Amino acid sequence: MLPLLRDLAERAERDLDPRWHDYLDTGAGEEISLHEAEAAWQAYRLRPRVLRAAGEVGTAARILGTRVETPVAVAPTAYHRMFHEAGEVATAAGAAAAGALMIVSTRATMPLADIAAAAGPWWLQVYLTRERAAIENLVTAAAELGASAIVLTGDTPIVSTRSRGRGSVAAMPPEWHLTNLGRAVPEGVDPVWAVDADPAASLDDIQRLAELSGLPVLVKGVLRGDDALACLDAGAAGIVVSNHGGRQLDRAIATAVALPEVVTAVGGQAPVLVDGGIRSGMDALVALALGADAVLLGRPVVWGLAAAGAAGVQTVLDGVTSDLRESLALFGVASPGGLDADDVTGRR
Repeated sequence: MLPLLRDLAERAERDLDPRWHDYLDTGAGEEISLHEAEAAWQAYRLRPRVLRAAGEVGTAARILGTRVETPVAVAPTAYHRMFHEAGEVATAAGAAAAGALMIVSTRATMPLADIAAAAGPWWLQVYLTRERAAIENLVTAAAELGASAIVLTGDTPIVSTRSRGRGSVAAMPPEWHLTNLGRAVPEGVDPVWAVDADPAASLDDIQRLAELSGLPVLVKGVLRGDDALACLDAGAAGIVVSNHGGRQLDRAIATAVALPEVVTAVGGQAPVLVDGGIRSGMDALVALALGADAVLLGRPVVWGLAAAGAAGVQTVLDGVTSDLRESLALFGVASPGGLDADDVTGRR
């Protein structure tokens, strides 16, 4: 882990309300997947190049057609007002200042219009809710507000039992939980039930979201090559390799292990993004060499948000991007596009 991120993680543990910190830090079950994530990236080894006249290194990239200054993006994480009074608006501003893509969570605690006004390029993450009008309204609003893609989370038919922070969501002001989704709940319907994830969500919902929004839909939570292909066949425009930060099915394989299989299955048909345990530019370099088009940071962004709002988010994204730039220079390539799978050797 970068020293910068380690310092921010320690500060978050020290300064945050323990309920909010536990909510952020927890994993599911015995937290096996949570604790394996970082080590899985560190187990790869690199085969650097010499005397290739790489020149000045750049990190600009295109992600699903959107130009960004860095392939290091903001993963969707919920309830940012737990961590800073300006919530997702501050996160969006920090990401924009870093030239990074932000994926906004369905469980955002600030109005979507305010987040969009502060953001640079952004996508909306969604769950399929039991009351479909709630999520359909949000997807339509996101398209009107300038989102350029929808990210459908596929690994949450139910919310897992978390090891810590079980009372955190219940302790939040109700308006945080329903800031955006709650606006479309029909009168007389229990809003908590209405915005809960629908366990009957299926591959058919990918095309429905695409038609509703007019936007490309990526599927997040994919850990298998056959699942990736099934999602693409059903109309997905991209794949996000993720095990939900170790917060859903414990003992699910690390994303660093799953990524090569998914990339091979996709075969360049669509972009592949990855999250989970990425804590340095070197981790990002490994992911990009293995075929990811971009990497997503979850908890580290929230550590920065808790420490210093928008400036803290920018510090995290700039710090990891700077580390990636140095790693690329030392490796001997001028950009992430110069990497390929032969640059990474087996896990130790």
